Amino acid sequence: MHARFSSAGVPPLSLLFACLLSVSSPGSAGAESPIPMQTEPALTSEVPAVPLPDSLQPPAQEPDYLLEEEDRTAAAESEAAEDPAAVASEPSTEIPPAEALLQLKPLSGTTARFADLLTPPAEVIQEAAVEQGSESDNVSEYNVPIVLDPSVQGHIRFFNVAIRNRFEQWLIRLSHYRPLVDSIFSEFQLPSDLIYLSLVESGFNPHAYSRARAAGPWQFMKGTAKVYGLRVDSYVDERRDPVKSTVAAARYLRDLYDLFGTWPLAMAAYNAGEGKVMRALHTAQAESFSDIAKTRLIRRETKEYVPRFMAATIIAKNPDRYGFPQNDVRPHQFEEVVVRRPIHFKAIANVTGISYQELKVLNPELRRDATPPDDPEYHLKVPVGTREKVEQLLERAPTHKFPPLPMPVQVKGRHFKNETDSGHWYRVRVGDSLEKIAKRFNISVKTLKSNNNLTGPTIKAGSRLVIAN
Repeated sequence: MHARFSSAGVPPLSLLFACLLSVSSPGSAGAESPIPMQTEPALTSEVPAVPLPDSLQPPAQEPDYLLEEEDRTAAAESEAAEDPAAVASEPSTEIPPAEALLQLKPLSGTTARFADLLTPPAEVIQEAAVEQGSESDNVSEYNVPIVLDPSVQGHIRFFNVAIRNRFEQWLIRLSHYRPLVDSIFSEFQLPSDLIYLSLVESGFNPHAYSRARAAGPWQFMKGTAKVYGLRVDSYVDERRDPVKSTVAAARYLRDLYDLFGTWPLAMAAYNAGEGKVMRALHTAQAESFSDIAKTRLIRRETKEYVPRFMAATIIAKNPDRYGFPQNDVRPHQFEEVVVRRPIHFKAIANVTGISYQELKVLNPELRRDATPPDDPEYHLKVPVGTREKVEQLLERAPTHKFPPLPMPVQVKGRHFKNETDSGHWYRVRVGDSLEKIAKRFNISVKTLKSNNNLTGPTIKAGSRLVIAN
């Protein structure tokens, strides 16, 4: 596969956004290999000599990606209404401010070693010096720009202290998928360190779903996913496919690099969108991420996004220093079987003996735990060593009959995917009340409560209400 291949019919970003602004792109990458490390200016020229005191208070409010499971249920609304697995169970794009991160207290039992762990390895400090023009004979182990400033320090502290256990699980899960991602990124001649972008996006969780309705390990929005050839519908969501979504992410990152010329700007655009970054560069007459990060032209979320990636990269490439175990993890492997009719995972499990749960893990893109009814040759992933067995026994599995899909309902000029054959349904969103829902659907609160056997005024986000029988 060629390093710069593109799917047929999908225009590169350089064409999609050439007319967005009547300004020149800040830079353009060539097709040569490998991509050289960029000389993005350091975010700061001052490196703290000593760690900050541990006596300062933690942030007043936890970020979105630390919400408990019951508080996250409402994130997966309309497009995930028929897909209970699609919940915002991992990091969102909402990032706490660096000043709050720097105030985190160490966890119990980590105080003694924390002062030493806060300061990144010497090679990181060396890299910051190199990017500022200092002479050095040492070659950095990083193949994307890594600088050290208070924001990066704060995120190192956050990962290593506030969410240490969770970050450890992210590293373990990433190790499972790493051979796959490395091979794909290599095909696109992308820097291997870009794999750590998946840590700040989702912890490489195929089922991650954000409040902004981004999904999958690389957190694609539906529109961008379709531009890059991913299928997203009621039966299949390829944003959750580790292989296909990684290919799409590689293409997207390569296009962003070609458009902006530096990896910090490309990553900022991955988070905020290409148009916002281009407008910020144009308005500020700037050429680098560090320049626009000093302005109000991009959101704090994006300003923190790049330092957050840098912090995750520093820890992930130096796990021993930060006390994270490096256990042998079985790589993500599978075989494929062509399925020519809709078959449910349970039926396959019954005739083959393969675990139903294992089929779900290997095929997270199948939203209804069955192969889609509109694909005459669906490539189902099965455990290594089982392909022949599945092919021989698959005919014994009954054809799956899907229940009717929800139908769109027109309400005051808006469409809601909440109707079934038995009536109109609505999934309660965060901030909804009975009064708001009743007004939206032009019914009385009394009728709404009667339809749903409600006695009090309280409704739970994520629950479904009958609107009309």
